Amino acid sequence: MSVNAIIQARCGSTRFPAKVFADIDGKPLIWHVVDRLKHTNKIDKIIIATTVSSKDDRIEEWCRENGVDCFRGSEENVLNRYYSASEAFPSDYVVRITADDPFKEPAVIDAVITKLLEEGFDHVTNNLPPSFPEGLDCEAFRKSALDRSEKEAETDFEREHVTQYIYHHPEIFKIGNVSCDRQLSHLRWTIDKEADLEMVRAVYAHRNPENRGILLMEEILQILKDNPEIEKINSEVERSAMYKS
Repeated sequence: MSVNAIIQARCGSTRFPAKVFADIDGKPLIWHVVDRLKHTNKIDKIIIATTVSSKDDRIEEWCRENGVDCFRGSEENVLNRYYSASEAFPSDYVVRITADDPFKEPAVIDAVITKLLEEGFDHVTNNLPPSFPEGLDCEAFRKSALDRSEKEAETDFEREHVTQYIYHHPEIFKIGNVSCDRQLSHLRWTIDKEADLEMVRAVYAHRNPENRGILLMEEILQILKDNPEIEKINSEVERSAMYKS
């Protein structure tokens, strides 16, 4: 029984080009995403799935230099990119990770995977409904669910957003959810605009200097409590419809 994490990443974002290489605490954003996955207990292999665009040659080069497996596929059909990556790097289960989120929480990812493995679900997420900060979202699903999605999904929306075919067919797929013990979905911890990057950098600037490990959710929450101005830095950024109150 194997579990692979596939990180979707590209440099061609129109809103924030090459943001995966934005510097955060001396390391690029993509490094932080990969490093947090390395702190999980349930993931066997980490793959970065980027595109065949020449803009993303830089991502493949970074993967090679940092010993991370890389797959290159369709730029627009992200579902097919995931499916093709899962064929190139076979596993029984797949964890979907986006490269926008420097604060992914290893324990939350493990909780999502554990629920999938132990309770007979086809797909488990932690945002149905949202309760964690935006940017801590995670999805894990059976390889068979991905295979069926690739075969049957028809709309551009479903093929761009990977798991929407699963969400749209609860009569086919058994879907589970992991909830936070508090309602924190009003917090925005993802990077889509420069203001988001500024907020993340401000959090790192206020971290405990004695903690050189990864910043976990409780420490971030304490930093925001002690420095309420940080949360306001990106409070005006347009949010995902799922996280709008």
